[in-house]
Amino acid sequence: MEKLSVRDLSPAGKRVLVRVDFNVPLEGERVTDDTRIRETLPTLEYLLNQNAAVILCSHLGRPKGKVDPRFSLRPAAERLQQLLRERLTREVVVRFSPVTVGPEADKLAKQLRPGEVLVLENLRYQPEEEKNDEGFARQLAALGELFVNDAFGSAHRAHASTVGVTKFLHPAAAGLLMEKELNYLGRALHAPEHPYVVILGGAKIADKIPVIQALSKAADVFLIGGGMAYTFLAAQGQPIGDSLFEPDKLDLARSILAQAERGDFRLLLPVDHVVAQKLEANAPCQVVASIPQGAKAFDIGPKTREQYAAEIQKARMVLWNGPMGVFEIAPFDQGTFAIARAAAGSPATTIVGGGDSVAAMHASGQADRIAHISTGGGASLEFLGGQELPGVAALSPRQ
Repeated sequence: MEKLSVRDLSPAGKRVLVRVDFNVPLEGERVTDDTRIRETLPTLEYLLNQNAAVILCSHLGRPKGKVDPRFSLRPAAERLQQLLRERLTREVVVRFSPVTVGPEADKLAKQLRPGEVLVLENLRYQPEEEKNDEGFARQLAALGELFVNDAFGSAHRAHASTVGVTKFLHPAAAGLLMEKELNYLGRALHAPEHPYVVILGGAKIADKIPVIQALSKAADVFLIGGGMAYTFLAAQGQPIGDSLFEPDKLDLARSILAQAERGDFRLLLPVDHVVAQKLEANAPCQVVASIPQGAKAFDIGPKTREQYAAEIQKARMVLWNGPMGVFEIAPFDQGTFAIARAAAGSPATTIVGGGDSVAAMHASGQADRIAHISTGGGASLEFLGGQELPGVAALSPRQ
C-alpha cells in the first residue's frame, strides 16, 4: 500500500484523531448491529496499546446539519465501551462529548489521558461537515496531534472529516481497516489471481458499468444475476416477461455482450429463473427457462446456481458485488444463498463488495468463511470502478 499506515506513526503520549464509521442502526438508544464498531477495534486496540489518547469522530444517519437526538452517537460510544471491555484485559475509559467541536470538545480532548477514548457527537449535526468547510475542518483538526482515517465507507466523500482535516493535521495515516480494504480491493482491481471470477448482481446495470469496464481486462468471467441480468437478456432478444429491466441501457448491454463475444472475457447469464406474478413472501412461484408474459423473475434458478457454483469452484479469486435476486424475501433468497455457499466453500480468495451483498452474505450464515467483506458500499463500488476516492487521496504517502 502506498499510503502511510497507522503502524508507521509514533502515537505514544499523543492525541490521535480517528475518523471511524459508527453509522450503525439504532432502535431507540440500542445499537442493533455493531459490526461497524467491531471492525474498528483492531485500530483502536493498536493505538491504546501504543499509549495514545484516542479521539473518535463519525457520522450517523442523515440529521441534515441539525441536532437530532435520534442520531446521537452516545449509544455507539456506550457499545464501544462494552466491546473494549470484552476485548482488552484492562478497563478502558470511553468518554463522550455532547458536541463535535468548540470549547467543550476542546476541553475534553485536552483532558484526555493516554489510554483513554473520547467519542465526539455526530459530525453531521454540523452543516459544515458535508460542505468540507475549512473553518470546521480546522476546529476538528485542533483536537488531535495525529490523524488516522479508518472509515473506508466514507472515503468516497470529500467531507471535512475525511479530506479537509488533513490540511491542518499531519501526518494523515490509514487505520488497519482502511489498510485492509485498500489491500484486498487493490488486489481485486490491479493484481488478481487467475482464474478470476467476478459476480455482479443488484437491480441496475448502470451501477455496475464502471466495475465491468475497469475489470474487463483483469477478469476471466463475469457471472451476472439480479435485476441487471434482464437488461442483458432483453438485449439478446430473449423473453423476460414483466421482469425489471432498463430499456435505456440496452445499447450499453449490447456493447458489453459484444466485448464478451470478441473474447475479452466470458459473460454468463441466467439460464433459468424463479418467477412469480407478485413480489410477496411465500408467493406462488415456479422455475422456468423462458419467462412468460405476466411473470416476473425474482431470482436465478437451480441450473444457473449450479453453473455459477462450478465457475466459482475453479476460481483462485472471486469478487462479488450485488445479490442474485430479492434475497430479503423468501423464496427468492435461494439463488443468493447458493452463491454465498459456493463462495464460502471455494478455495479462492473471496472478496465481497459492500452494500446488499454484505447483508446477503451475513444472512446466508457464511460470512465468517469469506476472506474479506468490505465495509464500504458506494466506496467499494467507486474504488472497483477505478475512481480515486477523495478520503484515500488525502492520506499521506508512505515515504
